[in-house]
Amino acid sequence: MKSEIWVPEYHAPELWHTEMSRRSFFKRGVSGILGLVAMQHFRATSSAQLEEVVPPAKHCIVLFMNGGASQLDTFAPKPKSKNGGPFAAIPTSVKGIQFSEHLPLVAEQAHHLSIIRSMVSREGNHERARYLLHTGYAPDNTVNHPPLGSITSHYLENNASNLPSSVNINAPTYPSGFLGATHDAFLVNDPSKPVEDLAYPAQMDTHRFRQRLKMLNAIEKDFIAKRTGRSTEAHQAIYKKADELINSPNIQAFHLSEEPIAIREAYGMNKFGQGCLMARRLIEAGVNFVEVSLDGWDTHENNFQRTEELLNVVDPAFAMLLKDLEERALLDRTIVLWLGEFGRTPTINTNEGRDHHTNGWTAVIAGGGIRGGQVIGSTDAHGTKVLTNPIGVPDLFASLCFALGIDAQAENYSRSGRPIRVANDGNVIEELFTI
Repeated sequence: MKSEIWVPEYHAPELWHTEMSRRSFFKRGVSGILGLVAMQHFRATSSAQLEEVVPPAKHCIVLFMNGGASQLDTFAPKPKSKNGGPFAAIPTSVKGIQFSEHLPLVAEQAHHLSIIRSMVSREGNHERARYLLHTGYAPDNTVNHPPLGSITSHYLENNASNLPSSVNINAPTYPSGFLGATHDAFLVNDPSKPVEDLAYPAQMDTHRFRQRLKMLNAIEKDFIAKRTGRSTEAHQAIYKKADELINSPNIQAFHLSEEPIAIREAYGMNKFGQGCLMARRLIEAGVNFVEVSLDGWDTHENNFQRTEELLNVVDPAFAMLLKDLEERALLDRTIVLWLGEFGRTPTINTNEGRDHHTNGWTAVIAGGGIRGGQVIGSTDAHGTKVLTNPIGVPDLFASLCFALGIDAQAENYSRSGRPIRVANDGNVIEELFTI
């Protein structure tokens, strides 16, 4: 993994304005070379250790906090810091690891969790950061990178269930780009309501629908032949996927009404809680990737009241999801990832809020062969910067690919013929997989 601690450009110290002596230049140069040699040895050792690891993950659930959650008020509290805020830190099921007092149920599941407290990124803008955290790449006007859901759909697609390989709940994601429209995510806008369009219209059946599809294909044949491209592919893929979904024997996975009311209430009778329950049902039915979003984390104002309200939604849903997956023998085969597009500043602004923070925020991972009950990386006493083990977004993507058995170095080609690797030059986070 990268040993250099990245500092955001707007906080970068002026390193080159002072004159440097020949001796100091030589010392820095030698130490840099020695550091590089040591790092190459470390990476070789890590690779050798990882060669013995065969992660069992076949599925992935992402719990995405739109707006960016405060690390200090969730999974990386600093109760003795001037930046700590009013929330108390509570013990967890792992000695020495503490969470916010508003995560008591998740705290009981800490033995399943790897808490990365040293995430770093260059993107402090919401849209750019959201794109980065979904694709592993910074936005580029010349290419549309596929999100993680489309990547898993492309490499792990399981046609046996006839369900979509990738499903987004509560919020749309990015299109699959050069991987093709067949890998676009299926969107569920509100899991607490019946999912729309999961059945044929009145007086329609499978035979009549497919006859109409044949007629439509005949009418469009010449038009499509002359106008190839993503729009045409998407048009055809939508009809094909809709037909497969409506006729899937596993379509009941979308029907939460089949769950006991006690289970539904344990997750929380809200869009996020019901989304987490639907995610479990979809994974159980063979879907490879599900993302469940929760809005409201852009807490520039009134951070503590808003964060407490949001954590009251997250805590039962996240904890119940882990418990439910474990009881159904699904957790070892399912990665569960909690994160947002960045964190929040340790300093509290004049509006009792926290602003965007990219140098030392938190991501939480469980299941899928991930080693639980540990903290990876650290920040200083006030949470302002990373002290140890900085983890970049490409490192996180490389690790997720490793866990899912996807070659992060594999290349696909954009529509212009440009080779694009699955993961953007990241290194697998060794601590996630080795003891």
